[in-house]
Amino acid sequence: MTALQVMWSAFLLGLITSISPCPLATNITAISFLGRSVGNARKTLLSGLLYTLGRVAVYAGLGAAILLLFQGRDGAVSGISIFLQHYVGLILGPALILVGMMLLGLLELTASLNLGGEGIRQRVERGGAIWAFPLGVLFALSFCPVSASLFFVGLIGLSTQHASPILLPTLFGVGTAVPVIAFAFIIAYAGQFVGQAFNRLTQIERWVRIVTGILFLAAGFYYTLAYIYGVQL
Repeated sequence: MTALQVMWSAFLLGLITSISPCPLATNITAISFLGRSVGNARKTLLSGLLYTLGRVAVYAGLGAAILLLFQGRDGAVSGISIFLQHYVGLILGPALILVGMMLLGLLELTASLNLGGEGIRQRVERGGAIWAFPLGVLFALSFCPVSASLFFVGLIGLSTQHASPILLPTLFGVGTAVPVIAFAFIIAYAGQFVGQAFNRLTQIERWVRIVTGILFLAAGFYYTLAYIYGVQL
């Protein structure tokens, strides 16, 4: 893939994450946070920007930390990196199949990682625009099976293959905040259309999730057949 295609893939992984059921729920909460500032375009846009920066900071930080662990001293590739280079194809196929099944509702996993307690969330949501940043951080750290798979398998695998510890995770983070960014502009400049836009997002989410699930299954079967069974496709 070209550099542009790799960057687009990282952003698209983030966008897919943003409209997956669990992350979509957190983004809806963030949208309601922004909705308190209807009539104040500057505050709404600032909140949307800070929320995005919060998510980007988490994903870029995690991406950099994980990929730095893959490197040995003086830039030498460590045993972990060598393992990934040789076996990422073996891992990626089954992982993509599992993610595809979750997106299509064929596999139900309810476990999630929530580092932000309800009390912390309520205090953040009652705060001013500056609190949008920690809200983005908390929501980015609240991994569910789909978002964890897309980040740790899809994004980290892509970043490892292309030695991009900062740029690709940053683009992923921006992608995860796209719905909130879009609604920030709508709330700021066309608040009367928020309800219509939300309904449309709900409709789009279902179809995008189905199409994405099918694509993930197809890619998963391809990697499985090619790398595990050695089938020439």
